[in-house]
Amino acid sequence: MMRDSTRRALERAAELTRNNHLMEAMAIAEPVILAADEYESAEIRQWLTDHADDFTREG
Repeated sequence: MMRDSTRRALERAAELTRNNHLMEAMAIAEPVILAADEYESAEIRQWLTDHADDFTREG
């Protein structure tokens, strides 16, 4: 199961990306993605697929 802290980091990264702060978004998302085990990594991939528009829609 994806940790709440991981989900919050991904949501914050999406918000930052929408606001043209890609470097900050990467700084937040990368550590949680790298720290995830194989099960959480699968959930992260699915979350990113399901929420791709969160990164591109107008904030």
